[in-house]
Amino acid sequence: MVRKILNFIGQEVVGLHQAAYLLGSFAILSQVLGLIRDRLLAATFGAGEALDIYYAAFRIPDFIFITVGSMVSVSVLIPFLMNKMKDGEETGRRFIGNIFLFFFLLIVAISAIAFFLMPGLNPLLFPGFDNQKVEQVTILSRVLLLSPIFLGLSNILGTLTQTHKRFFLYALSPILYNVSIIGGILLLYPDFGLVGLVYGVILGAFFHFAIQIPFIIEHGLLPNYKDLKFDFKEIKKVLLVSIPRTLTLGSDNISFIFLVSFASLMTTGSIAVFNFSYNLETVPLAIIGISYSLAVFPILIKHFSDGNIGKFREETILSAKHIIFWSIPFATLFIVLRAQIVRTILGAGQFSWYDTRLTAAALAIFAISIVFQNLTLLFVRAYYATGNTRKPFLAKFLNALTTIVLGYVFMTIYSQEPMFRETLEWLLKVEGVPGAIILTLPLGWSIGELLNTILLWGIFERDFKSFSGPVIKTFWEVLAGSLVIGIVTYFGLNIFDKIFNLETSIGIFMQGFISGAIGIIAGIFILTLLRNKELEGVLVTLKNKMSKVKVIPPSPSGLSQ
Repeated sequence: MVRKILNFIGQEVVGLHQAAYLLGSFAILSQVLGLIRDRLLAATFGAGEALDIYYAAFRIPDFIFITVGSMVSVSVLIPFLMNKMKDGEETGRRFIGNIFLFFFLLIVAISAIAFFLMPGLNPLLFPGFDNQKVEQVTILSRVLLLSPIFLGLSNILGTLTQTHKRFFLYALSPILYNVSIIGGILLLYPDFGLVGLVYGVILGAFFHFAIQIPFIIEHGLLPNYKDLKFDFKEIKKVLLVSIPRTLTLGSDNISFIFLVSFASLMTTGSIAVFNFSYNLETVPLAIIGISYSLAVFPILIKHFSDGNIGKFREETILSAKHIIFWSIPFATLFIVLRAQIVRTILGAGQFSWYDTRLTAAALAIFAISIVFQNLTLLFVRAYYATGNTRKPFLAKFLNALTTIVLGYVFMTIYSQEPMFRETLEWLLKVEGVPGAIILTLPLGWSIGELLNTILLWGIFERDFKSFSGPVIKTFWEVLAGSLVIGIVTYFGLNIFDKIFNLETSIGIFMQGFISGAIGIIAGIFILTLLRNKELEGVLVTLKNKMSKVKVIPPSPSGLSQ
């Protein structure tokens, strides 16, 4: 029975859309579990001091994972591994074993240094916290330092599972991660307090890594460490590729650290509101942007390394159009249904109506950036496929800097300019709600993402002519359909407001669900009239169950500069 389960989850997956939809489906499941996790946290603590401390504790461990653990990400190692495996499985195993041991020692050493520096770093990162809060953050952060170690090792094993097209196995890891965190909330917190929540996170990180081990062992992919010697020449090659990519992908985390630092200066619960709204906004990011950018990445490597720039551009255009097709309606529904979404998912226990209003308003601002973040992921992956890491690095560095500056500027203006404050609160319907200054941080984030996407789009168009035309056409079509979705959904809310009992969670859910469903039907009608190709493609895919197009493995020659 166990072997059948292992064989099932370790099966090979072929087809671009099949891989994308598989990753997307598991991303949906993972995000649903993440929402259950957040609901439990909201019900147990509300947007208050405990969650401010809990979320603050993640900042340094997350930074270590992004800057060190992500150096050995799948997108970095796959081209190297494919190149090595041309000389045989044993050569590939030696390469992975070399990288595995080196980065294990590196991340353990950095985590150990962070362990001792934590008491001095946390007061600088969270200037609004008193000594007691800082001490609690330090205790939790030190335990959480195990997380980047396990997740970093999981990244390396993920290279092997992805190379062998075991997308099912790769997609299962975050499921186990979220299940463990939920278990920590339900089973460990009652006995151990906040530290129990952190124990759940560590268990999740361990299972994220461990679920891949049976496949690695069964297929003889486990490195033989008896004859292992550090090959610093190979390590240097990986570092030269990975450092720019790591800094590029880690720029959002750097921005996040600064914004959370600003939030610590605001009213109690501001960090929790910021994290809750951000977590909700990342649902479509994981389902759409990450799934499509991961699925198309090996295809882009193949076409570019073969010198087929036309096919490279076509695949990028196709992915961009589908990302836009899904992202804009998602963003529209998030903006219009923000209160229903937040109240349904988080509105329980200690999570108050004030918490709901602030989180919903922050979600609406974050939602504006959904399409921009998803397109940025595609542009970054496309440049990685060409071996160019410099351009996305510079763009994301400017993005991080812009986001931090804008967050600080908007926070300052809100405090000093009544007109700006009153206008922002009026637009988002949070007049008189304490702590509304937190809305300035997602505002800075979304505008920063917009500017970054414009910059990357312009650079990409200059490098690959004729990209913008068909993508912009889709953008306007989908925007028109989404506006109809938004308008119809808004009026539906007003109609069903009188039908459902909005004092109950089920009533709020039904109001939002039916209004959104009617809005989506109206949007589909408009896109049908516009003969939108993406809608036609989705309908054909659903009709045929799955596309039969084979995934092209990454080419060894598609290495970064």
